[in-house]
Formats: sequence, C-alpha cells, structure tokens
Amino acid sequence: MTEKNAYIEKTKAQLDQWNAEIEKLKAKADEAQADAKIRYQDEVAKLQERRDHAREQLAELQAAGDEAWDDVKDGFEKAWHSLSESLHKARERFK
Repeated sequence: MTEKNAYIEKTKAQLDQWNAEIEKLKAKADEAQADAKIRYQDEVAKLQERRDHAREQLAELQAAGDEAWDDVKDGFEKAWHSLSESLHKARERFK
C-alpha cells in the first residue's frame, strides 16, 4: 500500500469515528431542554458542515495526482484540524 493510500484509509477511519461522535452529540441535543437544545443543534450543524468540508477535501485528496498530492494534502489537513478542534470543543460543551 502506498503512503497516499495508507493516509487516505487512516483518514477515512477517523472520519467515520468522528461521524459517529457527531451523531451521539446530535442525539444529546435532541434530548436537551429547549434553550440548550437550540445551542446544541447549532453546534451539531457546524460540526456537520466541517465534516462535509473534510469529506470534500478527502475526495480531492484521493483524486489528486502525485504532483498535486502535497498541495492538496495541506488544504485537507487544515480542514481536518478545524473539524478535530471543533469536535473537541463540542464534546466539552456537551458534558
């Protein structure tokens, strides 16, 4: 397996895990009291947007040729970091 393929597979697995966490947070938001529910739903919507952006970046990464790999990877890692940070913050707020 090439470095690119290994990276993509590892990333897909992490994205799947984060998606499951977002769904758990969404379930908590649905169970929250009215005022907290709105805040939680907004937070989940932002996480879903960042997740979708990371998925788009991952698709570009998969399609990138060897020459463009490093440039596309840099953009993907920025989206990835944003999603990771947002998910961490959401976990803390949902406790």
